[in-house]
Amino acid sequence: MPRPHLLTLNEHPLPPLDSVAAEIARHAAAVNRYPEFYPERLRGIVADWLGLPGEQVVLGAGSVGVALQALQASVPAGGGLAYGWRNFDAYPLLADMVGARRIEVPLLPGGHQDLEALAKAVQDADAVIVCNPHNPTGQLVPGDELREFIGRVPEHVLVVLDEAYIEFVAPSGRTDSLGWVREFPNLLVLRTFSKAWGLANLRVGYGVTSPRWAARIGRYQLPYALSTLSAVAVETSLRAQPELEERIAVIVGERERLSAGLARGGWTVLPSHTNFLWLDEPERAEDIRLALAGEGVQARVYAGEGVRLTVGDSDANDSVLRALA
Repeated sequence: MPRPHLLTLNEHPLPPLDSVAAEIARHAAAVNRYPEFYPERLRGIVADWLGLPGEQVVLGAGSVGVALQALQASVPAGGGLAYGWRNFDAYPLLADMVGARRIEVPLLPGGHQDLEALAKAVQDADAVIVCNPHNPTGQLVPGDELREFIGRVPEHVLVVLDEAYIEFVAPSGRTDSLGWVREFPNLLVLRTFSKAWGLANLRVGYGVTSPRWAARIGRYQLPYALSTLSAVAVETSLRAQPELEERIAVIVGERERLSAGLARGGWTVLPSHTNFLWLDEPERAEDIRLALAGEGVQARVYAGEGVRLTVGDSDANDSVLRALA
């Protein structure tokens, strides 16, 4: 039986670079040893790569791990956490983990986050999350609108800007979000090595914020949380950035090919700035699931809302186009 095409979790479709796999293998014999108590060495490497002082960088088990640490540091029990909904599935879970009230702001038509409504919601919140580009719709908040929104948030409220998919955004659409941290000390920019960097299984994410917030968030860093294998994979990947950027370009090209093919087939596909597509088909979501299953494709179906479809390799994408022709 052929292997299914797993297009549910927005994973990179390609295995690690040879150099990364070799470095992981080289260190595998030492897995009986603990990693660093706190990942100070990796934090310094990431900070140097970003051109920032280490005191502004925090690390965690994926960007969701950093997000949890940030909410532990910012939202007291019973406090408010605001975000658009629908959104990344982990946000409600994180709210529950820290005992926060969920303040869920409905999306606008077309899958956009309602920044005006979010700006009102933060008046009763301790933290707010903006996912940009948005998961699961793939929509991008323009930089001027995003910066204006951050400026409206009270200084005591932490703004978590989740940029897990930023590497898939065209350079013309990216903002200087890391630079904004100097202007907005309550801003935390989240990024990950899981998506574009292809290290999802190794769980490394990072955040950039003001030194004051980084210190507060760092108090919730779990000892021994990042393995040596994760650290060496990230370090090696950073040295191989040009190769990884070539892979990103391939995924973006496949995204546009897949989007155009689905549109020709009569499906409503939103423009995407990520490594996935959103089929805005609330009435036909189950029909899509069944058609994809017939070609061995698994996608993320939101009943009554639509379907999120990860961009796979060319074979997987061809299977999608056959299924939905």
